[in-house]
Amino acid sequence: MGLTARIRTRDGWAVSHAVVTVTDMTGTQVLRAEADAEGTVRDATPLEPGAYTVIVTAVGYAPTAASAIVTASGRAEIGTVTLARQGGAELPPPGPWTIDPTHSSVGAVAQHLGISSVHGRFTDFTGAIEIAPDDIAKSRVEAVIRAASIDTGNAMRDGHLKSPDFLDVENHPEITYRSTGLTANGPDRWTVHGELGMHGVVRPVDLDLAYLGTGPDPWGGTRAAFRATTELRREDFAMNYNQVVQAGIAAIGATLKVELDVQAVQGEVSLQAGS
Repeated sequence: MGLTARIRTRDGWAVSHAVVTVTDMTGTQVLRAEADAEGTVRDATPLEPGAYTVIVTAVGYAPTAASAIVTASGRAEIGTVTLARQGGAELPPPGPWTIDPTHSSVGAVAQHLGISSVHGRFTDFTGAIEIAPDDIAKSRVEAVIRAASIDTGNAMRDGHLKSPDFLDVENHPEITYRSTGLTANGPDRWTVHGELGMHGVVRPVDLDLAYLGTGPDPWGGTRAAFRATTELRREDFAMNYNQVVQAGIAAIGATLKVELDVQAVQGEVSLQAGS
């Protein structure tokens, strides 16, 4: 007897804080039940046969309503109810997430000699994401990158990039990013507003963020994937070195394209290198 239902997000994950309210045709509430940690609602209260309205709500999600017919068995089997994020924008389930550096990349592309590109990446970084449960725009991200971990595949060039001409890793060993807010640009696209600290300078930097989805991993955890891009001007961070090789062509371009591919693991977890 009673009510059973499963509450899920659009990508199939449990909404553990959902509430199901059942009203009869006069609008009188006859049952109210909360989902468990698995997003499942089970309530043994028997219901009189007839037609009912089932309303499902959860903080941060748009409410949904459906009709249900209770037969002589006294049961209302609602099945799976899918909730959409408030405002139609999607991010992973609320709570803390830890960026996995083993399965993430922080890359940068600079123009070289005006005709080709130099690709580099930072190999040592950590980060954390907090998805807000009530107002998704209040979600936060912080990251710390070890400047000396720059790798462009050329030891001499890497040494120059670590020097005072560029990153000056002796005096500025860390590159930091702290978000200050989010703006939705579509169902799964966001602008992350934040502050980037690099080479002793802190400036506002926006990231164009795409949420790629959430799924289980082989180690029993849950992972979310993101891709983010931005463009930086070296002179904004007091990196004014420029070698002109000929006819006004700079050896290294003034702008830098940053490309982030991020996997985050649900929870505040200690991550170790692995496959």
